[in-house]
Amino acid sequence: MAADSEPESEVFEITDFTTASEWERFISKVEEVLNDWKLIGNSLGRPLEKGIFTSGTWEEKSDEISFADFKFSVTHHYLVQESVDKEGKDEILEDAIPQSMQDLLCMNNDFPPRAHCLVRWYGLREFVVIAPAAHSDAVLSESKCNLLLSSVSIALGNTGCQVPLFVQIHHKWRRMYVGECQGPGIRTDFEMVHLRKVPNQYTHLSGLLDIFKSKIGCPLTPLPPVSIAIRFTYVLQDWQQYFWPQQPPDIDALVGGEVGGLEFGKLPFGACEDPISELHLATTWPHLTEGIIVDNDVYSDLDPIQAPHWSVRVRKADNPQCLLGDFVTEFFKICRRKESTDEILGRSTFEEEGREIADITHALSKLTEPTPVPIHKLSVSNMVHTARKKIRKHRGLEESPLNNDVLNTILLFLFPDAASEKTLDGTTSIDNSNLPSESEDYNLYNQFKSAPSDSLTYKLALCLCMINFYHGGLKGVAHLWQEFVLEMRFRWENNFLIPGLTGGPPDLRCCLLHQKLQMLNCCIERKKARDEGKKTSDNITNTYPGDIGKAADLLGPDHRKDTDKEKGEVGKSWDSWSDSDEEFFECLSDTEELKGNGQESGKKGGPKEMVNLKPEGRLHQHGRLTLLHNGEPLYIPVTQEPAPMTEDLLEEQSEVLAKLGTSAEGAHLRARMQSACLLSDMESFKAANPGCILEDFVRWYSPRDYIEEEVIDEKGDVILKGELSARMKIPSNMWVEAWETAKPIPARRQRRLFDDTREAEKVLHYLAFQKPADLARHLLPCVIHAAVLKVKEEESLENISSVKKIIKQIISHSSKVLHFPNPEDKKLEEIIHQITNVEATIARARSLKAKFGTEKCEQEEEKEDLERFVSCLLEQPEVLVTGAGRGHAGRIIHKLFVNAQRAAAMAPPEEELKKVGCPEERRHNPVSDFPAPAGRELILRTTVPRPAPYSKALPQRMYSVLTKEDFRLAGAFSSDTSFF
Repeated sequence: MAADSEPESEVFEITDFTTASEWERFISKVEEVLNDWKLIGNSLGRPLEKGIFTSGTWEEKSDEISFADFKFSVTHHYLVQESVDKEGKDEILEDAIPQSMQDLLCMNNDFPPRAHCLVRWYGLREFVVIAPAAHSDAVLSESKCNLLLSSVSIALGNTGCQVPLFVQIHHKWRRMYVGECQGPGIRTDFEMVHLRKVPNQYTHLSGLLDIFKSKIGCPLTPLPPVSIAIRFTYVLQDWQQYFWPQQPPDIDALVGGEVGGLEFGKLPFGACEDPISELHLATTWPHLTEGIIVDNDVYSDLDPIQAPHWSVRVRKADNPQCLLGDFVTEFFKICRRKESTDEILGRSTFEEEGREIADITHALSKLTEPTPVPIHKLSVSNMVHTARKKIRKHRGLEESPLNNDVLNTILLFLFPDAASEKTLDGTTSIDNSNLPSESEDYNLYNQFKSAPSDSLTYKLALCLCMINFYHGGLKGVAHLWQEFVLEMRFRWENNFLIPGLTGGPPDLRCCLLHQKLQMLNCCIERKKARDEGKKTSDNITNTYPGDIGKAADLLGPDHRKDTDKEKGEVGKSWDSWSDSDEEFFECLSDTEELKGNGQESGKKGGPKEMVNLKPEGRLHQHGRLTLLHNGEPLYIPVTQEPAPMTEDLLEEQSEVLAKLGTSAEGAHLRARMQSACLLSDMESFKAANPGCILEDFVRWYSPRDYIEEEVIDEKGDVILKGELSARMKIPSNMWVEAWETAKPIPARRQRRLFDDTREAEKVLHYLAFQKPADLARHLLPCVIHAAVLKVKEEESLENISSVKKIIKQIISHSSKVLHFPNPEDKKLEEIIHQITNVEATIARARSLKAKFGTEKCEQEEEKEDLERFVSCLLEQPEVLVTGAGRGHAGRIIHKLFVNAQRAAAMAPPEEELKKVGCPEERRHNPVSDFPAPAGRELILRTTVPRPAPYSKALPQRMYSVLTKEDFRLAGAFSSDTSFF
C-alpha cells in the first residue's frame, strides 16, 4: 500500500532462501505431534505382568499430518498402566535402556490371543504408527520407504523420544512395518520379511536360528545362549462322531398330539447347524534353549503331547441359522407387507355375509331390535365350526391356505372352552387356577407393552408366528386372522365370553389389540347381563363401610367415589333392572312433575317437597352418614359404571377436548363433556336419597370438599359444623350446575354412559379391517416378549453369566423401544438381532458341552472343572488347559484329534497323495495323533554386544510365523551407536 501511495519511495524486497522444504516440514510436524502427546524423554513403567496384554486396557489417539499433498495418520497405541511414583522416577539413570527395548526380552506375554500385530510380534507396550490416511493409499517404492524412515530417525533424534516409531509400507493387507527406537547411545531397528512361499530350509528351528545368528553377527565366541519360545497351532474341523444335538421340529406333531404342547404353546429354539466350526489347539514351549531341543528337516523333538502348555480357542460359525431368530425375523417381515386380508385371500367373507341380508334396514334392525337368544339350543363345542362355515360356503377346501386339522388344532388351543360341553352360565373369562405366579417374568408385559403370557393375545401371536413359519406363510396368517375375527363376532352375538382375558376395563399397560379384545369382553359382559337378566342379589355384601370417608380423604375425591362403587359393584340389585334391551331411556312421564321440585329443592335447599318421593336404586346404607336436613340415613345408590376406554379412544377424546380451545365457552363445553359420569351419579344419588342436598352428595362422593370444624354453640357445647370447600362455593361451578340439572332418576332408567352395542361393533369393525402388516405391528411386542422368556428359560438350564447380562440389556432396550407407538424398524431389528445372538451363544454352550461330554463325567469335581472350562471358552478369547495333554480336558481334546485323524486316514488315495505331496507335510505320519500344524510361531531372544565386541550388550529379538498362506519374519536388532 505504501508503494502505491508513494511511487517515488524506494522498495526493498527480501527473498528468504532458507525456506523449509516439504520434507523438513513433515519432520517438524512429526516432532510437533510427539511433543503434544508428551512422548519425550525416558519414562520407565512397571514390569509387565503375565497376561496383561489381553486383560489390560489398550487405548489409542490419532492425528493427521501430510507430506506435501499425501496425508498420513499418526496413531499412538499404549497399554494403560499406573504411573510410577516420583521416587522411582528420580532413580532412573540417564543412560538406562529404553522401556521398549527391555520389553523385547520379556517372556510373560508371548503369543497374546488378542492384541495388535506389532504387540504380538515385538512384545511392545507402547508404540507410534505412521500410515497412509486413505485405506487405498500405499507407500510402495523403496526410495519413499527410506525417506519416511530417515524422517522418523531425525524426528526421534531431535525430540529425544524413546517410544518406537513405525512406518507402514506396501499395501495395508500385508501388514508390513519398518521402524526405529532410539535411546541414549543406542538404537533398535525393526525390520520385516513377508513371503508367500517359504524356503524349505526355514520351515524348522535350525534354519531360523541360522538366520538369527547371521543377522546379529555377534563377534563373540562362544555365542551367548539363545532363548526360544515355540507355539504350534492345530486346527480341528471334523468332529466325526459328535453329531449336532439340535432336534429339528416335528412338523407332524404340529397337527397331532396334545393342544398347547410343544407345537403351539412354545417357541422353537436352537441352531440348525453346529455353531462351533473349528477348535484351535495351541501347544506352547515357553522356555527352551538352543542345546536342549532338536527340530530340523529330518527329526523333531516337538511332540504336542509333551508340550508343557496347552491353550484352546474355538472359532464360531458366522451367523449360524437359529430357529428362534428366524421365527421372529420372518414374523417381523410381515410388518412391511402392504396387502389387505381380502387382497391376500381373494373374496371378502364379510361381503358374502352381507349378501345374505339384501336390505340394509334388516341389518340395522338386527343390531337394534331385541332378539331372544335360544341359549338352550347352542352347543359350545360347535362355536368354532360355525364361524368357519361362513368361509367354506364360497371357498373350496383345496383353496384354503390352512389345513383343516391345523386350523381346528389352533382354534381349540386359542379357545379351550370350545372343547368342553359345560353349560354357559359361567361368567369367568379366564381360569384363575392356571395363572402363573406374579413373578418378574410374568409382569414383563408391563415393560414391553405386550400382553400377559397366559392371555389370548399372547397365544394368538405365537400361533400366527407358527402359521407364518410352517403353514402357509402370509396367506395362512390372513386365513387364521379372518377365522379369529369371525369367532369374535360369533361370541358377541351369542353372549360367549372370550377366554384368556382378565376381567375389568382395558389394561392400558398392554398392546392396543389386547385392549380391543378386553373392550369386546366388557361389551359381552354387559350384553349378557341384560339378555339373561341374571340375578346376583345373593352376593350383596352385608358389611357397610363405616370410616371409608377418612381413608378416601388421603386418596382424593375420585377415589372415594370409586371405592364406594367397588364395594357395591358385586351387590347391585339386578331385580330392579329391566329385562329388555331398552332399559336405559329418558322417562319424561315420570319426571315431568318433578322437574320443578327437584331443581327448586337443589337451589333453595328446601327438600321438603321431595320427601314424599319413593326412593329408588338403593344399593345399601352408608353406615354412619345421615342426610343433613331430615336426619334420614344416607344410602349409597346403584350407579352406572364409567365407560371403559382403550388408549386410542382416550387419545381421540383428548384431541376433541383440546380442539375446544381456551375460550370461556370452550372451557364450559369441555367441563360439561367431562361431567357426564358425575351427572349420572348425582341423578342416582337423588333417586336413592329423597330430600338430599348438594352437601350430602359431596360428603359421599368427595369428602375432602366438605370441611367440618368444631364450634361452640349457644349452650356452650362443642359441635361439628360443616360447609363446602372454597372450590365448591365458586359461582356457577360445574358441580353446582350439574346438581341443579340432575333429576332423581335411578341408574336403570338413565341413558347409558356405555353403549356396549355401539362399542362392540366399533371393535369388530376395527378387527375386520386390520391388514396382516397392522396385525404384526400390534403383536410384535408379544412375540419379542415370548422370545425373551424363551431365551431366559433356556439360559437358566445352561447358567451362562455373560448371557444373563445381555438378557438384562435386551429387556432394558426393548422396554424403551416398545413403549413408544410405531417404533422404528431399525430399532426392532436390533432387538431381534440381540435375541438371535443370545440364542447362538446358548447353542454354542450346548455344542461344547456335547463335544466335551460334561454330562458323562462320573466324578463331580471333574464335571465342575469341565463346565467351568466350557464357560471360559465362550467368554474368553483363549483358555489355558489345566494339566496340558495330561489333564482331563486335555485327554478329551487329544481324543477328538485322534478320531478326526483316523477318519482322515480312510480318505481316497488321491487325497492322500495330495496330503503328502509337500515335503513339509510328508514328514508327518498321516495316521499320527495330530495333523500338521496350521501355524508355527517362534520367538528367538538373546543379549549380545553389537556391532563390536566392546559395544554395550543389547537385546535382540526375532519373531517367525509360518502358515499355509504366508511366511513372516519380524526382527528387532539393537546396536550401540556410541562404541562401534
